[in-house]
Amino acid sequence: MDRAAYEHYVHCFNARDYDAIFDFYADNPDISFFGVTIRSREALKSFYGFLHRYVRETVRIERFASSDELVAVEGVVRVEGIRDLDQKTLDENKMGGLFPISAGQVQEMRQYIHYHLKDGKFASVGCAVVG
Repeated sequence: MDRAAYEHYVHCFNARDYDAIFDFYADNPDISFFGVTIRSREALKSFYGFLHRYVRETVRIERFASSDELVAVEGVVRVEGIRDLDQKTLDENKMGGLFPISAGQVQEMRQYIHYHLKDGKFASVGCAVVG
């Protein structure tokens, strides 16, 4: 995957176009971060549908590298609270690895994200928050 294709993926993510986002994934991907695992289009829509009722989330790419097997990105994920999201609500929705956020609060997290590719599509994703 080249940088232009990945930038299109991020554009779809920032626009909350969940079907277009999932089209970048192989069948039955392993998407894991912050204790959340997503393996289907429905699970992706459910997770982000819930989360994006509470936050406006955008990704900014700072560094990008790719090969036939891997896309590696360093970027900043900006999360802005649009409704209060407390720990109890996160726990009830099995998202206890995410952080509570209040309406109006902004969190910016530097993340390293690795996408393992299969036939040019994301087969698995992992990320780490830095700093």
